Amino acid sequence: MKDQPFIFDQIHIEVARNATDDFNLFHDKHKWLQITHNPFKGPIVLGYQLNTLIEYQMQLYRAAHHENLIIAENNLRFSNYQITFVNAVRPRTPVYLDIKKTLIKTIPNLTLGNRISMKSDDKTVLLGFKKETQIPLFLADTDLSKLPNLNEIDDLTMVPGTHYFLKRKFMNNGSVKNFLSGSLAEQSDYFDELAHIAHYPEIFPCSLSSGALLEKAQLENHDFKLNPMVYTSHEISVDRQYVGQLKNNDRLHILVKQLPESRENTLNHTNILQRTYHCYGLLENNEVLFRMTMNLVPLKEILKNLGKSL
Repeated sequence: MKDQPFIFDQIHIEVARNATDDFNLFHDKHKWLQITHNPFKGPIVLGYQLNTLIEYQMQLYRAAHHENLIIAENNLRFSNYQITFVNAVRPRTPVYLDIKKTLIKTIPNLTLGNRISMKSDDKTVLLGFKKETQIPLFLADTDLSKLPNLNEIDDLTMVPGTHYFLKRKFMNNGSVKNFLSGSLAEQSDYFDELAHIAHYPEIFPCSLSSGALLEKAQLENHDFKLNPMVYTSHEISVDRQYVGQLKNNDRLHILVKQLPESRENTLNHTNILQRTYHCYGLLENNEVLFRMTMNLVPLKEILKNLGKSL
């Protein structure tokens, strides 16, 4: 698989960012020029586009190796992604994805896992793993059962009595299909109107968290031009049972909790402080669709400390 190139065009970026309301300047074909000391010299592919490409190729891999039966028989209902971003992907530059052979572990619990890596322009873009488990690997201990009725909370506000910022979204089949196409996934593998089939992918609901972070930052008067932030990692656990129940117009409550910056949480043991967010996607009755940790750092800190462009 690593010899098969994938190529994103600018239109793929446009489609994906429109489908998720991601207005980050890094992806804008005009406004990327407004970012101070932008080393990328053009718009770049969304991190969640790359995650979705991984999701789709892993789906094909599981089917080809008859691993879906193992997942179903052992109730491995949680799909987990651990992604470390090393570099950026530019339009028209071939991308190569390498999926290592599946490892099956039984201790302490049954786990199917694959190492993954992605390269572009002879540089490593990302590293990580994809694992199938019976329990979520990330933020599993968070108790969200005592939250108030989120339907009664105003959008883009703090949930009373908590540290969570609320962003409300609605599932839309057209947006999902566009996002799949923008991520180089075959949308017909998920949607067939004539057969009344609509299977949502795992990453799309998670991708809406980026827009939630952007809107939170905008309300806090963050300057996206002078102080751009870049992702360093995603840790995602998705409940595929709830994903299988998603349908058009379903309401999704995205909860965002920003953790205090700490010297204990730095980028690769440098003095660059990471900004960490815990994000949750809740459905009706506060069912947790996904739980996720996202780490970001200021671009200027990376350039200052590493002394080179990405």
